[in-house]
Amino acid sequence: MARCRIVDLRHKQVVNVKDGTCLGCVDDMEIDMATAKLVSIIIYGRLKWFGLLGRCDDICIKWEDIQVIGEDTILVCYQQFQQQPKKRRFFNRNT
Repeated sequence: MARCRIVDLRHKQVVNVKDGTCLGCVDDMEIDMATAKLVSIIIYGRLKWFGLLGRCDDICIKWEDIQVIGEDTILVCYQQFQQQPKKRRFFNRNT
């Protein structure tokens, strides 16, 4: 049985098996205090314009969605929800 410490998870890349995209590294973890089990891993959102405009939403991947934890990567089955960007209008047109 292979073992992995929590510190080791922070250095692993998370890859989505649905489309092959790299989601980033594990930044945080959610642990159930009653059972001491790992509930989910959290990847912080990417910076917008060098961090001056904030961050994108964080990615929270449940334990059930983790397929394989390897030496360097974690393979997950994650469904990304694409939001339509809002169109910004400088002038309000009521036609």
